[in-house]
Amino acid sequence: MRYSPTSGWTPEQVALKQSAMEFTRREVVPHLDAWEREGELPRELQKKLAHAGLLAVGAPEEAGGDGGTLLDVCAINEGFMEAGWSGGAMASAFTHGISVPHVHQNGTPDQVDRWVRPVLAGDAISSLAITEPGTGSDVAGITTRAVRDGDEWVINGAKTFITSSVRGDWVVTVCRTADAGAHGLSLIVVPHGTPGFTVSRKLEKMGWLASDTGELSYVDVRVPLDHLVGEENAAFYYIAQNFVTERIFLALLGYGHALRCLNLTAEYVAQRTAFGKPLNANQVVRAKLVEMRRQVEVARSYTLEVARRYDAGEQVIAEACMAKQPAVDTAVWVADQAVQLHGGMGYMRETEVERHYRDVRILPIGGGATEVLSDLAARLLGYSPEKKA
Repeated sequence: MRYSPTSGWTPEQVALKQSAMEFTRREVVPHLDAWEREGELPRELQKKLAHAGLLAVGAPEEAGGDGGTLLDVCAINEGFMEAGWSGGAMASAFTHGISVPHVHQNGTPDQVDRWVRPVLAGDAISSLAITEPGTGSDVAGITTRAVRDGDEWVINGAKTFITSSVRGDWVVTVCRTADAGAHGLSLIVVPHGTPGFTVSRKLEKMGWLASDTGELSYVDVRVPLDHLVGEENAAFYYIAQNFVTERIFLALLGYGHALRCLNLTAEYVAQRTAFGKPLNANQVVRAKLVEMRRQVEVARSYTLEVARRYDAGEQVIAEACMAKQPAVDTAVWVADQAVQLHGGMGYMRETEVERHYRDVRILPIGGGATEVLSDLAARLLGYSPEKKA
């Protein structure tokens, strides 16, 4: 009855997925409720993931990673979600997936040694600070400013909704270093403990409870000029490049939540009886299970196809936007149906589908809201009178 897809994977990727599932059952599921209550993951989880060879897959070996393709990362993440990770635990444990690429792709060897290698070894935690209280998905509207003063950058501004920023060790901060607009942004690494840099508030959320999410304040924060990552005023290009993999990751989370909810629900309706027969004896229940399965299959197939095209070197910015939407819409719908088919128990915190129901609601918002990404895809595909982005 349990659906565990292997189509599309090589034997090596099936083995990676199985390793991820075994790790989850041993090191995550027994502790997840406690982590949800505590509001963050223990730092030692990073080290355990590294020792298991699951933390740095996809990162280049020359930067301290384990190598591998985006599809290898997809196989591992599918295993994690199928075995029972929460969305918040995934986002927090793998925040480096959206932060360290900026450094190992665009930084100097010294920056890679200082910041990337410790994170990929599980000894440090990194995060990426883009969103501001007044900008949301409008990256070009960022106002946090960094100005040169001698051999230092002086940073002033605020960021919000920043994953892993409370327990993190350093933050890649997107700052304005030139006039307003997309082409005046730069990436600057700000270590925790730098005077003037504080987590002004740990945010309380509807879901993703195991993820520490912070609001950050920068008041005359001074860091050396060599904390600039890549070229000055080139951050918008770097961000756009890496949004592709972030959106594929969110699509993976989406169909991963849905897959887990489908399996939990199929088991529940086979065991739960009402009016003298199991719930799955009812045609309407079986029809819902089939539709849940169909949506999971469709979302998974397109997400992995876009990942394959990315690995082949194709430009898939629009396709990543389009992959994210059906996958996260599937997550929202399937989680809702899972709660419905669990009945009153589906509304209880002791039932896992309740957590997935809360966790999936952020997915159509994070990494670019669905409405914003649909418009971006329209421009990229030539369906808009506006100039292509």
